[in-house]
Amino acid sequence: MLIASQMEPTYARRVYPCFDEPAMKATFNIRIIHDPSYVALSNMPAIDVSEVKDENGSLWTVTTFNTSLKMSTYLTAFVICDFDYVTRTERGNEIRIWARKEAIKNGYLNYALNITGPIFSFLEDTLNVSYPLPKTDLVALPDFGAGGMENWGLMIFQEASLMNLPSDEFTSRKAMIALIVSHELGHQACEWFGNLVTMNWWNDLWLNEGLASYFEYLGATFVEPKLSLDKIFYAHVVQPVLREDSEIARSLSESEDKIKGSFPLMSLFDNITYSKGASITWMLSGFLTEKLFIRALTSYLKEFSFSNANQDDLWTYIQMVIDAQDEVQLPAPVKQIMDSWTCQNGFPVLTLNLTAGTVSQEQFFNKENRKSTDSYNNTWIIPISWMRNGSSQPLTWLDKSSKMFPEMQVSESEYDWILLNVNLSGYYRVNYDQLNLKRLARLLENDPKAIPAVSRFQLIDDVFALTDFGYVPIETALELTKYLAREDELFIWNVVLLNLIPDSLESTLKNHEVYPLLKKYLLKRMLPIYHYYAGFIRQNADALEDDYFAQAYLEKLMATACWLGLQDCLDLSSELFAKWRDNPEYKIPFLIRRTVCCYGVAVGSDKEWNFVWERYNHTDSVEEDEDVLLYAMSCAKESWLLHRYLQYGLSDTLFSSNCTSVIILHVVTKDIGHRIAWEFVTENWPLLSQGYGHELLHDVLKVMGRFVKTDVQIQELQVFYNATLEEDEREAITMLLESAKLENIERRKLLIKVANWLEKNVDD
Repeated sequence: MLIASQMEPTYARRVYPCFDEPAMKATFNIRIIHDPSYVALSNMPAIDVSEVKDENGSLWTVTTFNTSLKMSTYLTAFVICDFDYVTRTERGNEIRIWARKEAIKNGYLNYALNITGPIFSFLEDTLNVSYPLPKTDLVALPDFGAGGMENWGLMIFQEASLMNLPSDEFTSRKAMIALIVSHELGHQACEWFGNLVTMNWWNDLWLNEGLASYFEYLGATFVEPKLSLDKIFYAHVVQPVLREDSEIARSLSESEDKIKGSFPLMSLFDNITYSKGASITWMLSGFLTEKLFIRALTSYLKEFSFSNANQDDLWTYIQMVIDAQDEVQLPAPVKQIMDSWTCQNGFPVLTLNLTAGTVSQEQFFNKENRKSTDSYNNTWIIPISWMRNGSSQPLTWLDKSSKMFPEMQVSESEYDWILLNVNLSGYYRVNYDQLNLKRLARLLENDPKAIPAVSRFQLIDDVFALTDFGYVPIETALELTKYLAREDELFIWNVVLLNLIPDSLESTLKNHEVYPLLKKYLLKRMLPIYHYYAGFIRQNADALEDDYFAQAYLEKLMATACWLGLQDCLDLSSELFAKWRDNPEYKIPFLIRRTVCCYGVAVGSDKEWNFVWERYNHTDSVEEDEDVLLYAMSCAKESWLLHRYLQYGLSDTLFSSNCTSVIILHVVTKDIGHRIAWEFVTENWPLLSQGYGHELLHDVLKVMGRFVKTDVQIQELQVFYNATLEEDEREAITMLLESAKLENIERRKLLIKVANWLEKNVDD
């Protein structure tokens, strides 16, 4: 048994009577009465442990904690557990990490313990503050709703976020632990974020979380210097939120009145708050310079510690630092610049005309489904970092809707090129004119390294996003992929593949005439990077343990090579699979296990399938293994195996452990599996609906939507769900399928364009 609390944002009121608002700070005296075989933890150290008898004469332990510092209700916390801990003292602060006894005994928390102290000290030194509590506990729970929670002095995490097997040298796992720990420590040690200085009200939550996310990356790189911070930051933070932000009608900082109403506070804990907050903080630190940014933060923390602040207070402090020096000149007051980013929805796209040297801005929105009533007249004050022909130029600003930059006019020479928003330092996209794009494409083919890696990543991501939103034709984006045979960065390949072959389209693309062309065009370009990594996999996969991106993205590259039918990839999968079949103790390299198991089954026969089924049934292994095995069995290429798999899925053990739905969802995404899975669901619905309810049907129908192209196909699905769903659910699903159908029709048109372009370029 185990008890732990999570008060943020508004649950403290369910534990004790209080004015549960972040600005109402108080000191807390906590006392917990609990079973003597358990230990009680809270924000402060225990100062007294005594015994008490209840009316039945049973003994209980009473743990009394020291009075807390002045703090917000949402940061109070307690845990009652029978865990063990590992400990170490850093600068007089006793750090303990608590977890299940066997996890402590096996050393699974040693890595987290090794980095917690150094990250603490790094943050204290950077921000010139000292941590005000005598101890810090980190608790790893087997199950927890969030990744981590920054309760002052008692941080709570999911087990997975803190544990690392001592034998696991892979950077990616350590990187994740380092990131989560630095995020929560950022809240602790110092930042305005959260504990010392709290937001006045939840509408400024982004200050808390955006800054914690920014320092999370600085802290993690400090303890794991092998991580290439900027690449990871763009690939994991900026790029995904740019994709999301254009669809979401919410600004970073909403007005206090709006959030005071019946606004669902939990909805603020989203990617806009965390990732957009971090991206904008990164941009701010970039144009101020890190030195001035940290200087301003330090004075701000001193002024507001133990009290509350809002974003304008921070802008005031930054303004004071800017006014006191003359190296950095800003085109407007800090508040005006930052309000344009935090108080408006979305973000800008810059459109260039380099023959004339003009740059204009507008809100980035989807031109395909823009309603004429929408007004998009926002303007931002935009810092532009840029380079010309490989050399960096002084930072410049676009502070109105359009502006002439004579220094950006390009000459007749095709060797004269310009690159904006170098290394994605600003939170926006760039739409180049055809002339400059041609020059950049040519440059990539001749000397890709002339453009920094993060900028190559961004060029490709921007041009595909511009295609999706109707700013430029798909052919423009494809021109930038010609150079890829010379691209050796996995994180760039990853963004190309996510755009060309999204996971959700694999099964539909396979049946389209674009497939053989794509195969020929892409394989030719993938071979160099594929062989580079396949060599490691064959000889010494452990050599990749410091290659963060191999751990994050090699799987997608391999899976694509196999999906495109690259013989060497299929052979490699069979080889490794056979090794594993001959000796179940053999470990398929963790980086590509999912792909190897899948294609081992796909190119094999029922023998391979049965082997995986058998491994699944007597596996004492961790959850990720089970998931890999369940997925692999859905890769079978023979219909009867998939039929049988679904039948097996109805057995009691699988049914009770929620795996039946996992199996169905794996099978329904496969090109030969979607009809089989649909028939199976309709035939077994009475049983399935008891176990899984309508959620399963929703998920299955969502996937079926990828395959509908005609009304007749929708009607066929409708016959079934009209009989099983309530009226409002039926309407929602019908709308979902209608829009899926339109998307599929649009996509067919797009794929015809892609196919035509590939026809012309496939032999280049």
